Amino acid sequence: MKAPGGVLLDFRDVHTHYGALHVLKGVSYEIREGEIVSLLGGNASGKSTTMKTVLGLVRPSEGTISFRGEPIHDLRTSEIVKRGIAPVPEGRRVFPRMSILENLEMGRYTRRSEPGWDEDLERVFGLFPVLRDRRHQLAGTMSGGEQQMLAIGRALMTRPALLCMDEPSMGLAPRLVEEVFDIIREINEQGTTIFVIEQNVNMALSIAHRGYVLQMGEVVLTGSAGELLESPLIQKAYLGSEP
Repeated sequence: MKAPGGVLLDFRDVHTHYGALHVLKGVSYEIREGEIVSLLGGNASGKSTTMKTVLGLVRPSEGTISFRGEPIHDLRTSEIVKRGIAPVPEGRRVFPRMSILENLEMGRYTRRSEPGWDEDLERVFGLFPVLRDRRHQLAGTMSGGEQQMLAIGRALMTRPALLCMDEPSMGLAPRLVEEVFDIIREINEQGTTIFVIEQNVNMALSIAHRGYVLQMGEVVLTGSAGELLESPLIQKAYLGSEP
């Protein structure tokens, strides 16, 4: 396993609120270049709010978020994407009335003035041959697994340094979950750092280098993937077994 590089994303002592509701309570974590980092937790733990805060969809009430050493917590989402962070949102959220190719073109929107469209498209088609075969098909007529592949491909068209994935296994059959996670590992091996929020603990930790566990808006556990799998908390709360 290749050793991770320097800190790419630094999420430091972040608090967020929805009105009077205190959702994230001093959350800190870091993601280093070349890693796959998993953020684990149950419903209402604060996982999705963490992702929204990274992407500028939610503003922290306290704390800082830095990417490549520069603060991003006050930037608009479009500017954060331009700097190299790309989302694969929960529920995929493809453009259903647009073709596969048009969805991929939307992924290039923030880089539309830059050369390299053909190279980016070939990379996506190499990872997902079904998208090449069906590139003129409307995205809304695809299966859930195919739409997840399209959502990942659309994010890769931004040439991200950091790919943020929110519940990539949601709604997928077990066979497709394994296929998607194999592709996530391959994307990482090609050089993209990945931050994945996931309830499927076994699958998430099977590909991750490290992980953090959130409960009620606080980080309660952190460690390597192997250490987390052996943790009594993980085994009891998420794997349904006693240590």
